Amino acid sequence: MLSKRIIPCLDVRDGRLTKGVKFKGNVDIGDPVDMARFYSDEGADELVFYDITASSEKRGIMLKVVEHVAAQTFIPFSVGGGIRNTEDMRAVLLAGAEKISVNSSAVRNPKIIVQGAAAFGSQCIVVGMDVLAVPPSLEIPSGYEVVIHGGRTPTGMDALVWAKRVQELGAGEICLNSIDADGTKEGYELTLTRLVAEAVTIPVIASGGAGRPVHLADALTMGLASAALVASIVHYGEYSIAKLKSYLAGQGIKVRQVW
Repeated sequence: MLSKRIIPCLDVRDGRLTKGVKFKGNVDIGDPVDMARFYSDEGADELVFYDITASSEKRGIMLKVVEHVAAQTFIPFSVGGGIRNTEDMRAVLLAGAEKISVNSSAVRNPKIIVQGAAAFGSQCIVVGMDVLAVPPSLEIPSGYEVVIHGGRTPTGMDALVWAKRVQELGAGEICLNSIDADGTKEGYELTLTRLVAEAVTIPVIASGGAGRPVHLADALTMGLASAALVASIVHYGEYSIAKLKSYLAGQGIKVRQVW
């Protein structure tokens, strides 16, 4: 059985670490390079770095920040935001990242998943899905809609349909962001997480809503997630990575121990 992973999420805007609630009201909470080094030293399994306004502002990702973050960490590191083609992917990998995360660009141009997997391997390609609960309809029977541009643009696409398609296109992993749960600290959206995890065979990272250690345990067991993305719960010093892992281990969940 593979160990479950804890992955701190570094949302970056204008070169600074930021955090909001339900993708709104973001506030500056520090330097992403310092936080990346801190979480790497604390025992995080991976890191995720999102340049959260790159796509909506139609600009490339801040490679200098990526280089500085990569230089300070010794764990796998994925980068997303503003990645439009394989040339952008190559630049991010050369800047020091191990994985590429595509979200809005993949919805607009699904071929980017195929091309990225062919050029760098499926293990490098993470598809981020920002999802909002909506009334079920013929177009969105699951009641979960994919949205892009940081939650600003609805797509009319069912999340389960998209999850299955990105797997077929060659994605190696899905990072599933619940907009409704984001930053609330009331727990992950377990129904959504389980639906997607059961629909695909690639790993699913649960994202949005962690406020207590039990929320991670629920996502990794009831939600069937392979990993839990964390932000507020660790950014504000409420819990350390070591305490979260200790709790999960106590619940019989296999994790990589922090020594």
